[in-house]
Amino acid sequence: MIVLGTLCLYSPLAQRGEPISLLDAFFTATSAVCVTGLTTVDTGGSYNGFGRFVVFLMIQLGGLGVMTFGAIAIEMLGRRMSFTSQAALQDVFFQASARGDVRTALRRIVGMTLAFEAIGAVFLYVGMRGADGVQAGLFNAIFHSVSAFCNAGFSLYQDNLTPFKQSRVVVWTIMLLVVAGGLGYTVLIEIGRRLSRLRKRGRRGSVHWTLNTRVVMAVSALLIVGGTLTLLATGTGAGDSSIAASLTDALFQSVSARTAGFNMVNVGALPLPALMILIALMFVGGSPGSCAGGIKTTSLAVWIARILARLTGREQVHMLGRRIPHDVVRRAALVIAVAAIWNAVGIMVLSITEGTRADVRFEHIIFEQVSAFATVGLSAGLTPELSVAGKLWIIASMFVGRLGPLTVALAVMTHARARFEYPQERVMIG
Repeated sequence: MIVLGTLCLYSPLAQRGEPISLLDAFFTATSAVCVTGLTTVDTGGSYNGFGRFVVFLMIQLGGLGVMTFGAIAIEMLGRRMSFTSQAALQDVFFQASARGDVRTALRRIVGMTLAFEAIGAVFLYVGMRGADGVQAGLFNAIFHSVSAFCNAGFSLYQDNLTPFKQSRVVVWTIMLLVVAGGLGYTVLIEIGRRLSRLRKRGRRGSVHWTLNTRVVMAVSALLIVGGTLTLLATGTGAGDSSIAASLTDALFQSVSARTAGFNMVNVGALPLPALMILIALMFVGGSPGSCAGGIKTTSLAVWIARILARLTGREQVHMLGRRIPHDVVRRAALVIAVAAIWNAVGIMVLSITEGTRADVRFEHIIFEQVSAFATVGLSAGLTPELSVAGKLWIIASMFVGRLGPLTVALAVMTHARARFEYPQERVMIG
């Protein structure tokens, strides 16, 4: 998908104005397929209608995900899905492994995606039509709706969504689409199913949520609220005319920083504490089985639960009245460790390739690296000025972040079965 997108965007048929280099086309294609949103050129100003449609299509396919897209292709070709593929889908979406259930889940995922995007496009068209012509406004509304639900952060406007800062319809529609896309298809399907059962049983009926949904909802709410309050305290909404405007700016950036990458303020001009908060939110990202990147909300929750268990002397890790299996605990710790190592290496690489310039601040290097890895797309202004080596590293970070650092690590590492054990000896810790 990235290669085909690069060839299309590099073609003169997709460009307007000054020619775009092959590296910039490659960068944009990777960012679109990996639903990141970082760009080295202005998407709306550098590409014509065909080029914008190519970006739009890559965002949609990338948002659905490689696993979903591959499974849909298998179903459309009428082929039977292997048990290995069914197990992989089950691991991604927590669905039953029966073939009929997989087909039903895929239909629900595609239908839910299109429904959210269609509803969002209607509201965005109402909010954006005052700034565009009727034809341009319709495509822009669809484009931004898909970009928001897929947590891509791509915008056809040079100043991102800053022109619509005063439009409540645009602001709240974008935020709701980003939150819905970042919760994960499994959580959205379960919410719909549980609410349907509750409506049928009446108000006295009880709804029992799975642990995954409860953790995702709780951590997402804590991150959004906590991020909003801390960003408000650190001056994200500086220059706003009222407290309500400052609160809206802080809420929007707290939601967007998790995965989407839309902005209504100048990120590069934010104070250092606000940048550090955004970096932390970006590193966590969204939830499993969603369009979002990052280490995921569930990994953070399991990791914190593991720390609390160790500090209290418990071998078992408990969370919300349930015991977490050891393999899940180990996987969460491994995901966070691999992600931290990759970003540490990335910060070092960007410090070497970009740090020699006098106008580059170290916190902006950290911000850009984490934004690329977590497929967020927020930029402190460094991405358009990256060197060739810097662009190639950011491309690699977006690719690894979308596939998942643990997936990439397991794919490149050899797995040889040990035929012996070394002698045991203790070392001093702490």
